[in-house]
Amino acid sequence: MNKKISISMALTIAIIAMTVTFSITMILARQMFDATIPSVKEKESMYSKIAELDKYVRANYYGDIQDATLNDMMAYGYVLGIGDKNANYYTAKQYAELVEVQNGNIMGIGVEVVKDSSGYARITKVYDSSPASELGLQVGGFITAINGGEVKGLTAANVTAQLQGEAGTEVTVTYMAPDGTTADHTINRSRYTIPSVEYQMLGESYGYIKIYRFDGTTQSTFSKAVEELQNQGAKALVFDLRDNAGGQMDVAVNCIDQLVPEADIVFAEDKNGEQTLLGSSDESHVDLPMVVLVNSGTASTAELFAASLRQLSGAQLVGTTTAGKGTIQAEPHRMSDGSAVVITTAKMLTSDKTSFDGTGLTVDVEVAAKADGSDTTLVSVEEDTQVQKALGVAQTMNGGTSANGDSSSSAASGDASASQSTSEGGEATSEGADSAAPASESTDGE
Repeated sequence: MNKKISISMALTIAIIAMTVTFSITMILARQMFDATIPSVKEKESMYSKIAELDKYVRANYYGDIQDATLNDMMAYGYVLGIGDKNANYYTAKQYAELVEVQNGNIMGIGVEVVKDSSGYARITKVYDSSPASELGLQVGGFITAINGGEVKGLTAANVTAQLQGEAGTEVTVTYMAPDGTTADHTINRSRYTIPSVEYQMLGESYGYIKIYRFDGTTQSTFSKAVEELQNQGAKALVFDLRDNAGGQMDVAVNCIDQLVPEADIVFAEDKNGEQTLLGSSDESHVDLPMVVLVNSGTASTAELFAASLRQLSGAQLVGTTTAGKGTIQAEPHRMSDGSAVVITTAKMLTSDKTSFDGTGLTVDVEVAAKADGSDTTLVSVEEDTQVQKALGVAQTMNGGTSANGDSSSSAASGDASASQSTSEGGEATSEGADSAAPASESTDGE
């Protein structure tokens, strides 16, 4: 039997439902309001402080204020203030130059640098036929100032941007040689060629591949190197990633894919802990013993390369602990005035979902570049103690009898000068081209 509800009862139920709905809505709205207010107050406080400072300075400052420069410096200060050590702000001019780098139209002095613990920019590469090479700047030397301004406090990317410029323009660098002598040099910027990959056979059995960075020129040359060295009879491969600051994620993943069996390669973990697969490999791989040379200048996707080969192909790491830059930076975000900002968006996780950020990769065989413990490579491949140790490890992995490096002497004692040495790459347009390389996931904003 159907029960009828009186009109008054129906109205009462409707009013109760409306009241409950209104109450829930008000509670949610209040929660959202409470969450928003701190942000609004913080922004109001920030803008108020800037306005107060600006009012005082404009009323009392003796000199002239360049508003465009002031705006750029405020933006730079904001990016610096968020505490992201890998973030970068580029002025409209700097960003335009970085874009031009990709088109081969910007020149420089012909060096690559990393930030040293001293705060100075340590030179890790001097390119042949470059202004720096002609002047006699050396790997292991330092750039301590540019145009009279100290480089301490600048990121490697900022140093790079200041060294870049149009052909024929001048830049003055304060250079400290490896022996400690310091001098100012005014250098004319010009075009030069930078390789991203170099390779050769060491002796008759060992392929040596030096990867300077992962950019648009790397993958094709890398593939050619791996194929040609195998065709020449390589029984093991040594990959040299010392002072490789990283580069484009997709390029690094494609190089890894060529070497390792089918597996997930890299994940991104955002600030909420959500993990996203960024790259994987297929079943095709190289079935040879592998050794990876690393040092404190090996960073970002170069560390991913080393970790992936160790986890997925049993490679041995030789050298010293890596940099520990395991974060992912997004593509440069273009601002309305033409400037751009790069910020960290996620943490990088390796195949087994571990992070090396802040810790670096510990090597399997530790050996400094020189007997005094310094970590710079100032000698030829044949005289390089780390390369020789890597060859010894490769020989042991290949069934040799010694892992102490002695056997590597015979391994590399073939006519290395007659072995093939190839370098290919794009036209040099910067002192550290990976800093500007656009990618679906860029990892280097330092």
